[in-house]
Amino acid sequence: MSTQITVRLPDDLGRTLKTASRQLQRRPSEIVRHALQEFLGTTAGRRRPADRVRLLIGSLESGIPDLATKHRAYVLASLKHGR
Repeated sequence: MSTQITVRLPDDLGRTLKTASRQLQRRPSEIVRHALQEFLGTTAGRRRPADRVRLLIGSLESGIPDLATKHRAYVLASLKHGR
């Protein structure tokens, strides 16, 4: 690493960082570097598109219990009905 900075954090943010550090088992500096990369958009080229929506995968309820196994039939039926 070639650049070092010192950052003063408000007490509540410092406590939150320490808590996250313990929970994630990462050094606070790693968390800060990751947060800066995300904020500045420097990691977008290295991540897979699925990583950007990971929290959304499986979070929607279609109401169709066999959608995964019969997806082709449902897509064709929706195209037939213009939906």
